[in-house]
Amino acid sequence: MSSQNNSQQPSLIGGHAEYIKGVTESAIGSVTGSQAWTSSGEQDKAHAVDTMKTAGANRDSSQGFGKVEQKLGQATGCEGMVKEGAASKKSA
Repeated sequence: MSSQNNSQQPSLIGGHAEYIKGVTESAIGSVTGSQAWTSSGEQDKAHAVDTMKTAGANRDSSQGFGKVEQKLGQATGCEGMVKEGAASKKSA
């Protein structure tokens, strides 16, 4: 069972992708008036935030993208990416 856990560790990139998916679903729900789409989007966003928090806590800052990650975080409004980018930049 531990090998399964190792292969499915939370990923920052996967978390961001899931968050974008949730934002998209929520937008579709808002435009169409579909509560199912809105609810699904909000659930995906909440799960993505948890995934990113876990991945960030377990992350080796030397594996980050430094300034690029920091700037992308600033552009998208993701405080976690800004923090992780700054930490990666310092360890590089």
